[in-house]
Amino acid sequence: MISAAPTVTCMPGGAGVAGAGGASGVPGSSAAGGGGRPVRVLVVDDDALVRAGLTMMLDGAPGIAVVGDENILHALRAGASGYLLKDTPPARIAEAVRQVAAGEPILSPRITRRLMDRVAVQAGAYARARTTLATLSPREQDVVAAIGQGRSNTEIATVLDMTLATVKTHVSHILTKLGLDNRTQIALLAHDAGLA
Repeated sequence: MISAAPTVTCMPGGAGVAGAGGASGVPGSSAAGGGGRPVRVLVVDDDALVRAGLTMMLDGAPGIAVVGDENILHALRAGASGYLLKDTPPARIAEAVRQVAAGEPILSPRITRRLMDRVAVQAGAYARARTTLATLSPREQDVVAAIGQGRSNTEIATVLDMTLATVKTHVSHILTKLGLDNRTQIALLAHDAGLA
């Protein structure tokens, strides 16, 4: 995310400013009012109107150059180093971009709480899914993982070197043992367990 000209990501929807840090934003750089390169910003939000507004606001801030729009999931996968809420004042957003570019993480206390709660829920789902999968045979667990990867019964048979009838039998046993109704629930279990 940060290269020769640092790029910072702004994520205001659910989460605000994000980036990977860098050397820009330090005294003497254009991000701090000096003559260096501007901080390059990628604006991220799942709402197009919010992205457009932030793009206009940040593009007019000294030392900041907006280089594009993205959605939140892409930015999260790329690794974010700061978050602000949508109700953050415009001047604070520009200041936060510079701080993130300088390598200082920015995290709103309310976002910290939400992230902690989400991690706790996800950790609980992971633990429950792993415990549930432990009741299956190793071969049934392989079938669960393959279903979680979106494979058809025919593909599973090929990948796991078994007959189509054997795959169908395993799927039926998995549904019965786990009290599930369909393959989608198996796929969700695989996802929660980190297999997909």
